[in-house]
Amino acid sequence: MNMSASKLQLSDSGRLLHLLTLEDLPPKIIYSLFAAADKFAAHKPSPDARPLSGKLFVNIFFESSTRTRTAFEASARQLGADVVNLDRITMSGETKSETLRDTVLTIAAMGAAGIALRHGENGAAVQAAAAAPPNFAVINGGDGENAHPTQGLTDAYTLRERVGEDFSGLSIAIVGDVLHSRVARSDLHIFRTLGATDIRLVGPPSLCPQELQDELGATVINDMADGINGVDVVALLRVQRERLNADETGLSAAEYFTRFGLDEKRLAGLKPDVMVLHPGPINRGMEISNVVADGKNALILRQVKNGMAVRMAVLNELCGDR
Repeated sequence: MNMSASKLQLSDSGRLLHLLTLEDLPPKIIYSLFAAADKFAAHKPSPDARPLSGKLFVNIFFESSTRTRTAFEASARQLGADVVNLDRITMSGETKSETLRDTVLTIAAMGAAGIALRHGENGAAVQAAAAAPPNFAVINGGDGENAHPTQGLTDAYTLRERVGEDFSGLSIAIVGDVLHSRVARSDLHIFRTLGATDIRLVGPPSLCPQELQDELGATVINDMADGINGVDVVALLRVQRERLNADETGLSAAEYFTRFGLDEKRLAGLKPDVMVLHPGPINRGMEISNVVADGKNALILRQVKNGMAVRMAVLNELCGDR
């Protein structure tokens, strides 16, 4: 994590000011968010005791999103906040960073407690946090190919339900379009922070090139059978169909499924209790078969449910009364 992001995300005393990335996020903060998520998962705030009651929260999404934006909106409303959604905002390329700064300052001047920002540019969340006035929180809802911290927290929280807080014994395969995936990077950072050492990046060479081994510090494997052999977790990534063409992968959707999809035959060769993750939306018949997606090993819907509790914990920590 670059130093600007580190300084912006944490106060001098180590308090979380913004959530921009999971890279180098202290375990103490992660465990604290998990503990808060446990409480929200067990008991939703009552109507007369909602911690964000009377506060304004804004979703600013420069890229289309259904799941993440809805999860932020529903979580903020559960906490009592008033929510405004700004979707599919367009900017001129020449003034992108300047306009983002102005947008943040404008929303803050309206009295908002914070924003969730989805943006196609790497580092956009850091730009927004740099422009933010005191007591205004920026939550990265996904920036470029860089980070998606609330999804990474959700994925780790979901595994924690099964294995506890120590991931040191886990073998994890992250499968699919690792090259372009912000989820893969956030998962990798938090899994490593929680103790995982056997993390494999699996996919075709065009979407999971060997250069990522040095960049991300995890083992790159371009064969599915080798990549998932003996693992405890298969974390599948969404693959954009437009990337499956002769210029980029040379694979059709059907060919990708044959080589890198998780079907019942491949699942049968894994540990009986292997855990299957996917951030959604899933491409059935390309990344995963219907049988696996709907089977007992898949934690996909659990991830959706847990994502609410995790985001409530993040919102309460950053936008609630300290």
